[in-house]
Amino acid sequence: MGRTLFDKVWNKHVLHGNEGEPQLLYIDLHLIHEVTSPQAFEGLRIQNRKLRRPDLTFATLDHNVPTIDIFNIKDEIANKQITTVQQNAKAFGVHIFDMGSDEQGIVHMVGPETGLTQPGKTIVCGDSHTATHGAFGAIAFG
Repeated sequence: MGRTLFDKVWNKHVLHGNEGEPQLLYIDLHLIHEVTSPQAFEGLRIQNRKLRRPDLTFATLDHNVPTIDIFNIKDEIANKQITTVQQNAKAFGVHIFDMGSDEQGIVHMVGPETGLTQPGKTIVCGDSHTATHGAFGAIAFG
């Protein structure tokens, strides 16, 4: 029987594990934003680890960016989250689509808009809309 696109992409990315068992996948692209990424960077710091593939990790600001005055963030929590992801991106060598950048946008949209999302890739992002990358022939989890 033929394999589905999902099966082909999945099988190409299996690093460890047999069919029918939990499998470890290689992830081609990590998309991060200001709300769900601080915990991951803190975990790296606690374990004294570097980011394995900063070249495959891209950050954007989208959940807490004001729509009127992006450089005068009044909400303290939003400001802290934005500042934290900016600092983490710099510290770990992650490319950031920062405020004022033409590439900055909604986290699940920047991949397709910038050409980062490609058929056959595996993509992870801490956002519930991440699965929409599947429309481009990718497997995406969020």
